[in-house]
Amino acid sequence: MNNFSYERLHNNLQYLKLNTVEELLDNYLEVAARDGKTTMEVLDYLFEQEKKHREAAAIERRMKSAGFPVKKMLEEFDFEFQSSIDKKVIGDLATLRFVHNAENIVLLGPPGVGKSHLAIALGIEAVKAGISVYFTNTGNLIERLKIANRDGILEKKVRDLTKYKVLIIDEIGYLPFDEEGAHCLFQLISRRYEKSSMILTSNKSYGEWGEIFKDHVIAAAVLDRLLHHCTTINIKGESYRLKERKKQGIKTVNIYQ
Repeated sequence: MNNFSYERLHNNLQYLKLNTVEELLDNYLEVAARDGKTTMEVLDYLFEQEKKHREAAAIERRMKSAGFPVKKMLEEFDFEFQSSIDKKVIGDLATLRFVHNAENIVLLGPPGVGKSHLAIALGIEAVKAGISVYFTNTGNLIERLKIANRDGILEKKVRDLTKYKVLIIDEIGYLPFDEEGAHCLFQLISRRYEKSSMILTSNKSYGEWGEIFKDHVIAAAVLDRLLHHCTTINIKGESYRLKERKKQGIKTVNIYQ
């Protein structure tokens, strides 16, 4: 390869933003010449590395955009400790068929049983599959929706949140909503209904959601939309945090039993 061709090749790779190919090119051409690799093998290797790099960068961008508070993986979940959970059901959800069908997941159970872990882990599976995900705590979400409502831009805020294929709303029920907050959340859930998926976690049974919304009519309307296409995971085991405290010899009382 003469100098002109060499320079033009590198310039074209830069122009096309094939940065990984350009970075690997010189060293791999030496390897190829030494090992007698064919042109097809060289091209296959270089473009495969470019693809892998771009996929990894895309996952990193989606992970950052998702806003997960911590990284939790399905393989880290202790299904033996939480025996009330059917591992096969979680495995089926991990295929992400629920996303393609615009279905929802609701994880119910007392604090510390792994609801948020499973929600985040399923969200990460979606991110790895190229699906847009957004995680939010219920309290923060309600406050942002209420601010948008008072500023006259609730419709825009709801539309922005609807662009994500999976919306994870964590900790519904830890604090009740006021009338404005309940209205705003209802608008969001109604907009996403049968269009995109949600994963919700709550420490309250469905029968208690009227207390959360302080309005049994709105609660019924929300549940009607959520549960029409939904998988409910009801976790009845002990808290992982209590488990760790017991290991340390600290006595605890589980008020949810």
